[in-house]
This record gives sequence, C-alpha cells and structure tokens, in this order.
Amino acid sequence: MVTKPKLGFAGVGWIGRSRLKAVVESDLASISRLNDPSETCLDEALKIAPGSVTGSEFEELVSDANLDAVVIATPSALHMQQAVAAFESGKAVFCQKPLGRNLEEVKAVVDAARKSNRLLGADFSYRYTTAFQKIHTVIKSGELGKIFAVDLKFHNAYGPDKPWFYDLSLSGGGCVLDLGIHLIDLMLFALDFPEVKTVSRSLLAKGVSVKGRNEVEDYANVFMELDNDATAQLACSWNLSAGCEAVIEASFFGTNGGVSIKNVSGSFYDFEASRYYGTNTEVLAGPPDDWGGRALVDFIQRLSRTNEYNREADEYLKSAAVLDKIYGRIS
Repeated sequence: MVTKPKLGFAGVGWIGRSRLKAVVESDLASISRLNDPSETCLDEALKIAPGSVTGSEFEELVSDANLDAVVIATPSALHMQQAVAAFESGKAVFCQKPLGRNLEEVKAVVDAARKSNRLLGADFSYRYTTAFQKIHTVIKSGELGKIFAVDLKFHNAYGPDKPWFYDLSLSGGGCVLDLGIHLIDLMLFALDFPEVKTVSRSLLAKGVSVKGRNEVEDYANVFMELDNDATAQLACSWNLSAGCEAVIEASFFGTNGGVSIKNVSGSFYDFEASRYYGTNTEVLAGPPDDWGGRALVDFIQRLSRTNEYNREADEYLKSAAVLDKIYGRIS
C-alpha cells in the first residue's frame, strides 16, 4: 500500500499544469519531478509545485526509483512509448487521452500495464463532471426504459493551437480523436460498453472529404449501430462557426424519457444535467463544478490503496476499437 504516492509529471504545458494544480490542491500525493523540454513551462509548473526536481528528458523521470507513478501529458505521438517505458520501470501510469494514436498503440499500453501489474488510468475527465454523474445514475437505474438513441456533439470554435495536431502521423486523427473520443467514452461507459456493430461516417477537412488524403479531419459526422439495438450519432469539429465557443452534448433517449449533459452558454467548463419527461425538463445539476482534475485525483486515491493492474483498463481497448472503426482502420 502506498499511503501518499510520489508522482512525476511528463509534460507540464497547459493541460499538465492544470492537472498538477489539482493534485497539489488535493494534498493526496507528493510531486517529486517535473519534466518538459520547455523551460518556460517548467518555470510555470514550479510556481505550482515549488521544490520539485526538473528536467527535460523523459528518461530521467522513468529512471527515478522513488516515483510511484508517472503522469503523462505530452503530445499524442509520445503516449504509447512513454507509458510502456514507465510500466517497464515498475511505475503506475496516468495518461492524457488518447492512450495511443490507434488500437494497436492502446493495446501495447494496456498489455504493458497488465504485464507489469501496475495501475493504468486515462484522463477521460468528462465522466467526473457532476452533470454526467447525475445522468449516469438515472441511466443505471433503468428508469428510462430501453435506451435506443444517443446524440453526441462536440464543436470547438477554435481548434488546437499546436502544429502536431494537424499532422496525421503525429496525432493519429483530427477532431474525432481530439474531441469525439470523450463522447464515445461517455456513451460506452453509460451503456456498459456495448459493441459498435456498424459505422458510417463523413470526415472532412475545410469542407472536403479526407478520404484518400493524408489530412486530419476538422469536421466529422458519424452514425453508429450498437449491438443493443440502439443507434448513436456523433458530430464534432474544430473551427466551426457555431455562434459560440463550444457546443458539447451527450443525450440519451429511452422509451420512458431522456437525459442529457450539455454545456452552458458556450462554455468549455460549465455543464448542466437535465432529465426529460415528454415536453417537460427537470434540471438535475448545474455550474459551478470544478471537475477538471477529478479523474487524476480518483487515480491517486486508487493508487493509495493498491498499485496493481485494474481490469477497467481493458475498457480502453473498446473505445480505441470504435475510433479505429470510425477512421476505417478496422471493420
């Protein structure tokens, strides 16, 4: 049992520092190392976790025998390699999504976690919003009857600000892998991971299909048939003129009503949970809700009890398989 785990952070850009702040505020773990090639990022991170050892090379971090776990918040192309190296050094791993650019890479991470018998966590942070927790409780209760339709939307009016997101070899995909992955995870998690039997999709870059082109999509429209006789629709985008900063939604419709999590007033951070009864709406939860670091805090709480492999990690393979189907990598 590790009572107060010692963590090292690989990558302390904006998202890494956000998660670092959540850990420091929780006081559930000690921050031992901060690694990033950017001196500016390290300087900002040291303001949050002063006294931490800093470095630019990932190898310095994984070779530190005092660390219990590594938090990975680096570009997607590095996730698989760094996670596997951390497991091989005997450390638990919490990684930003995606764990890998495709199913093969995600499988390599999960296999390494299983082989080393170490805990694996992924930052599917929207599971931990109060709004999703509220609708998840209703879904699990069975009160909605048979759920037969799911509507998923994630439109980001800005798009990523790092060049690697737009390089298919580095990112593995565009807005679906960046944004849609969160909603695919919510759908699978809420419905007990049904199999996605068939997928039809339209993936576009600047209004033109990316089929046969070495480009990432900035708009996607996906229709899925699930093995529980439900259907799901996903629409996501970067740089869409949606009239606000973001449109985010996961709605579930059953024979006895519906539930939904939606962002409020175009916010990336404020969410409202609603339950639908015909033409009537009941609000179940709303902002404020400081949810951004809860997935990592939950990981640390688990790590404090045991650092052993968790079977829930197998679920990451199921969401990765759906993404590969959307991208046409598997049928």
